Amino acid sequence: MNLRNNISKFRSKDFSKRLYGAILAISVTLAVAGYGLFESRKLLEGPRITITSPVDGSATSSAVVVVEGEAQNISFLTINDKPAFTDESGHFSETLSPPSGYTVVTVASIDRFGRRASKSVAINVLDYCPV
Repeated sequence: MNLRNNISKFRSKDFSKRLYGAILAISVTLAVAGYGLFESRKLLEGPRITITSPVDGSATSSAVVVVEGEAQNISFLTINDKPAFTDESGHFSETLSPPSGYTVVTVASIDRFGRRASKSVAINVLDYCPV
């Protein structure tokens, strides 16, 4: 009887060690997988564009318009179909000379997987001519 008790104690200790080891392995695997998904969210989202200037629907009498904003997760950026560049943090700034009247400025981008995004703002360039 004493031998049976010793064997059952040994088995329960062995089982609990295996159970704790399995729980630890599953926890570590889930943590690594969760972190991988968290870090890959930017790749999964695709390109994002935010135009901060000019404001959509604004009017200006200036012959020069500065288009500013931020682009994230991009490989290539264009403003009105002309290549544009961003700094390390994703900010861009381009100076345009649009014609008088209603003008649409389009910022488009492509990420490294070929996904596209674009944003447009409409501005009215006033032709102010004092007499």
